[in-house]
Amino acid sequence: MGSGLMPPTYFQKSSSLPMNTIIRFVPQQTAWIVERMGKFNRILQPGLAILIPFIDRIAYVKSLKEVAIEIPSQSAITADNVTLELDGVLYTRVFDAYKASYGVEDAEYAISQLAQTTMRSEIGQLTLDHVLKERAALNTNITAAINEAAQAWGVTCLRYEIRDIHAPKPVVEAMHRQVTAERSKRAEILDSEGQRQSAINIAEGRKQSAILASEAERAEKINRAAGEAEAILLRARATAAGIEAVARAIAEGKDAAQGAVSLSVAEKYVDAFAKLAKEGTAVVVPGNVGDIGGMIATALSVYGKVGDAQARTMAKELLAKGGIIDAETPAVASSTTSTTTTTEGRADSASQSAPAPEKSA
Repeated sequence: MGSGLMPPTYFQKSSSLPMNTIIRFVPQQTAWIVERMGKFNRILQPGLAILIPFIDRIAYVKSLKEVAIEIPSQSAITADNVTLELDGVLYTRVFDAYKASYGVEDAEYAISQLAQTTMRSEIGQLTLDHVLKERAALNTNITAAINEAAQAWGVTCLRYEIRDIHAPKPVVEAMHRQVTAERSKRAEILDSEGQRQSAINIAEGRKQSAILASEAERAEKINRAAGEAEAILLRARATAAGIEAVARAIAEGKDAAQGAVSLSVAEKYVDAFAKLAKEGTAVVVPGNVGDIGGMIATALSVYGKVGDAQARTMAKELLAKGGIIDAETPAVASSTTSTTTTTEGRADSASQSAPAPEKSA
């Protein structure tokens, strides 16, 4: 100081200090350090200040405002050996004017140098990808390292911001290719995911369609079965009502009704054999086909309540009605005569067809 040479500072600022004019007005947010006969005396607070001429001297003027310090561009090597060019901005504030004046020669220069070395140290621990991704964490680590060393200087570091990061051109080109490949990969993945989701949706739709179709078919079958069951039930009830009405009519008609039923059964039995002869060449007849009365009696015996005598009487009446036999001829005799006549006819025909024996000479 005596030789007039000032220590080098990174930021060149005016070194002029206020003169001692006995009465001074200290600005707000400013701290003036007063030395009396070369020794620290006091710190002037904002407002009116009275100094002793030639004895008191204003040695330092410190601003208590937040100050932005520009950190110049510097090179740093990452953990994966990539050289980067970085610059930043450091925000500081003086909280102790005495330490900021007597604890360090140039607080701003010291802090800027500390920020540069701390930045290199932190970047050397990270790879390029982490430097680009974790800028916020990197800023926080640099701020904490600066505050740890700057406490003795009466200065606090509020925050540190990395402004620009410049990587070598080949690295930038490789990063661009990587980004392009990554985006192409994402596009293909999204495309495949879309196709997969589309296939899943189509399959799910087909599944739901099949389920709904099967449920519809099941409901249709259930409804059809319910309808058929109801129809069968109604037919059964109608049949039961008809049978009940017939039985009631037979019970009320007594013998006359029973005779009518027997006659109806016999007619149906005879009609059945007539249809057999018309529909095919092969005719199945019972063994006693010659005994028409027996056949009719058998038909009438289907009706369980008709007696055997009553059945033959009814058969005789039916044959007489059709003109087959005489009303006075018994049914059994008629059948026997018919059988005998048939047998005799067969014998006559056999004798006529046989050749006569030759007479011997």
